[in-house]
Amino acid sequence: MELLETGEGVILPVQAQPGARQNGVTGAHDGRLKVSVTQAPEKGKANKALVEVLAKSLGLKKSQVVLLSGETSSQKKFLIQGLARDELAGRIARLLN
Repeated sequence: MELLETGEGVILPVQAQPGARQNGVTGAHDGRLKVSVTQAPEKGKANKALVEVLAKSLGLKKSQVVLLSGETSSQKKFLIQGLARDELAGRIARLLN
C-alpha cells in the first residue's frame, strides 16, 4: 500500500464499501485499505462514517482524517494529519494482522 507523505500529512488510499453489514477495516484491496461502513452512499453519510471508522481504527481524532478525493467514488484518498508515514504504516500493519 503506497502511503504518500506531503507537507500536510500522509495520503492514504482507501477502497470504500458502503452499505456493509458492519463498520470496520476489512483488509487491503488493489493497494488500498478496504473500509466497510453500514451507511448508504447518499448525501455524504458514507464518507462521514468512513472518517469515523478510520479515526477509531487508527487511534486518531476525526479532525485528523480529511477526505481529499473520491467523494462520489468507491476509491478515495484521505489525508491523515499529525502522524508520520512510518507510524501510520505500522498502525495499518497491526490492523491487518
